[in-house]
Amino acid sequence: MALLNKHFGQLLRETRQSAKLTQEDLAYASGLHRTYISLLERGLRNPTLESLFALCLALKENPGDFVMRLYRNIEVQSNNKMEER
Repeated sequence: MALLNKHFGQLLRETRQSAKLTQEDLAYASGLHRTYISLLERGLRNPTLESLFALCLALKENPGDFVMRLYRNIEVQSNNKMEER
């Protein structure tokens, strides 16, 4: 689960920064607390389905597309590790 949280956090941070939002901006737009967003971005919290949808709505992202990008990021890293062996 820690790996999934790490990848989720990285993708959330990249998406937020691409949208030119601060953590505070995203917190306000999503109705979530800024420290929760910080914990998510650092991979220290498990996102709920409710928070995923709130974040995607605030980021103007389709939740399904966000999850697919997350899956692809994990898949790419997994394939890279297998190639290193």
